[in-house]
Amino acid sequence: MKRIAAVAVKELRQISRDRRTLMILLFVPAFFLLLFGYALNFDIRNVTLAVNDQDRSTKSRELVSAFVNSGYFRLVGYVDSDREIDRLIDQSQALAVITIPSGFERDLALKQPVDVQVIVDGDNANTAATVVGYARSLISEFGAVGMRAPLTVEPRIWYNPQLRSTLFLVPGLIAYISMLTAVVSTALSIVREKERGTMEQVRMAPISPLPYIIGKTIPYLVISFVSALIVIFAAMALFDLPMRGSWLLLCAAIGLFLIGAQAMGLLISTAAQTQQVAFQISLLASLLPTMILSGFIFPISSMPAGVQAVTHIVPARYFLVALRSIVLKGAGLAAFWQEMMALAIFATVALTLASLRLRREWA
Repeated sequence: MKRIAAVAVKELRQISRDRRTLMILLFVPAFFLLLFGYALNFDIRNVTLAVNDQDRSTKSRELVSAFVNSGYFRLVGYVDSDREIDRLIDQSQALAVITIPSGFERDLALKQPVDVQVIVDGDNANTAATVVGYARSLISEFGAVGMRAPLTVEPRIWYNPQLRSTLFLVPGLIAYISMLTAVVSTALSIVREKERGTMEQVRMAPISPLPYIIGKTIPYLVISFVSALIVIFAAMALFDLPMRGSWLLLCAAIGLFLIGAQAMGLLISTAAQTQQVAFQISLLASLLPTMILSGFIFPISSMPAGVQAVTHIVPARYFLVALRSIVLKGAGLAAFWQEMMALAIFATVALTLASLRLRREWA
């Protein structure tokens, strides 16, 4: 621990001498949030659907079939209670739930008004609006082709009733900005030692690669964590981002995500020989995957199977699920513990690879 502390103190002193870089790391992310938040439809398919069929009749099954056969929805199961609906939506296992009331077939036969409730997870405003449009169209078509009864839709949007796009964009921007700044800042740290010629002095010091890596990570972790909190508070003040969950869980998710991002940056810095190369690799490794493969903008369920498999190694994918579950849904750890576990595994693997890579260089 003394050696780790020594490296951390050394890095903090180096950062404090470069106050311009420190200000950039702390406040530029908030500026990016302001810029992208104010500056910023895709086809949605394979929408996970649960059904609460209170009628259990032929006509109710035909309505469910109409949803499934449309190609837009994928049936994940039937539910019988509000508690099951809460669980499926909180854990992101179902994006939409349709409730078919008792007496559905009878009212259709008598040409009586029938209300079919559609519950949609609104943490992604664009997706929710599209899903509501699909549901309206399918139910209206079913009523027209079927019994020509006055069949109507009663949509319910959870977590984002006004379908505000900012509540969908801002969590993604938080992940995007945090990932970019954390990876780039740490990727340049070891390369800077190489360019200045101080790496040889570090190699002669009585310290192994792992404590050196941890000591290098701690200062940037603290700075990136403070920067992420500034971004979140700015989002709450500027875009009315709610905070419905636990701050402790939020801090834990941010911490795991940043540790993995910084470990990736350190791994890049052990492979690059110049700051220019390290910067370019950092942008490629953090910017594009977080923007395209995390579910930030493009729905993962609509991607080809091969691309979906690649998204499993993108840490922002898991962080976005945890962040939206905490901030928008107020869900507990049971709803996203798998994502937290994935972030922990990614951080551990990245730190281990960075340590092994550095040890090979020192050998």
